[in-house]
Amino acid sequence: MHSSKDITGSKGSELKGRRIALCICGSVAAVKSPELARELMRHGAEVLPVMSYAATGMIRPELMHWATGNVPVTKLSGDAEHLMLCGRQKSRADLVIVAPATASIIGKLASGIDDTPIATILITALGSRIPIIIAPAMHLSIGENPVVRENIKRLKALGVEFVEPAKSEGKAKMADIDLITSLAMRMLYKKDLMGKRVLVTAGATREYIDDIRFISNPSSGRMGVELAREAYLRGADVLLLYGHVDVELPRCIRSKHAETTEDMHREVLANLRGNDIVVLAAAPADFAPKKRKGKISSNASLKLTLRPVPKISDAIKRFKKSAKLILFKAESHVTESEMKRIALKKLRACNADMIIANDVGKHGTGFASETNEVMLIKPDGSVKKAKGKKSEIAKLVFDSF
Repeated sequence: MHSSKDITGSKGSELKGRRIALCICGSVAAVKSPELARELMRHGAEVLPVMSYAATGMIRPELMHWATGNVPVTKLSGDAEHLMLCGRQKSRADLVIVAPATASIIGKLASGIDDTPIATILITALGSRIPIIIAPAMHLSIGENPVVRENIKRLKALGVEFVEPAKSEGKAKMADIDLITSLAMRMLYKKDLMGKRVLVTAGATREYIDDIRFISNPSSGRMGVELAREAYLRGADVLLLYGHVDVELPRCIRSKHAETTEDMHREVLANLRGNDIVVLAAAPADFAPKKRKGKISSNASLKLTLRPVPKISDAIKRFKKSAKLILFKAESHVTESEMKRIALKKLRACNADMIIANDVGKHGTGFASETNEVMLIKPDGSVKKAKGKKSEIAKLVFDSF
């Protein structure tokens, strides 16, 4: 095995066993292609690079060979590389990504022209019904050309997926690597939530004492973010409502911030209708002080009176008929039997479909940790235990109902 392949699967197995042809056109954005290849590999993919003649003037083929462990295709030979990659045989690619893609290659694919290695491979892929992702990179004056826009529209109608470029400095810059990778995973992942709408809450809310001080908890939001990401990968239309989080939010997912528990309560109710699944993974505060204007002096003692705030899970019980409800319940330093009893009571009171309970008092699990140890509890009292990365827990949650 090539030494560069030692990163394969280091971030996840979403693309395990998948072969991806990465076509690189002659754009300055080609400098990002090696890292895109590496990111796809980190999620388990085998990446097969294809480079246009112009691309080899931007980055050397040796660099893509190093990045992927596979020798790039730079021309078609008697080996019929286009058929090896995209013909109708078992060893063909599962997905073709063009990143960066120029207006020229978009126009050739839209017109059925196959006069270059990349064009021929794309024409073959489209004919073999292999999914294609295109990440354009070009000057705005080219990208806004009506002929180019019409070509993109035509390809979209044929099922080709586009990752919209970021427009700045007079250019339509190639989309971020994480957006392209996320779409690739979504296209090749299980599709059991395709067409579903999923609402997920994540993170800690903040209840303000004055303008700068607040009461909160150590939740990082990682569990909720991983659940939202997993739902997206499975094909769902996801909205993530988040409080304070210490992890990066996936750019591929729609998200909206809610600062306080009352803010999150309001946003959940405002966005609830039409959802098929609601996952309340946030850690909203249960109590709030009366906020005082300005900054309270620190020269004297301070007494706070805390009032209970509305529970989001209680507020959505009346919508139970239209959506599956998944709850989370955090306890600290309790026995398993006591945690199950408390969680099951909460589940039944809210008429939920599942509750995930965990003891955040255990070292290395729960709040501000990459791992978790949980009990997945159903209304009939059945329990499934799980321990591992929160990304793996997220997979198990959606596999379990």
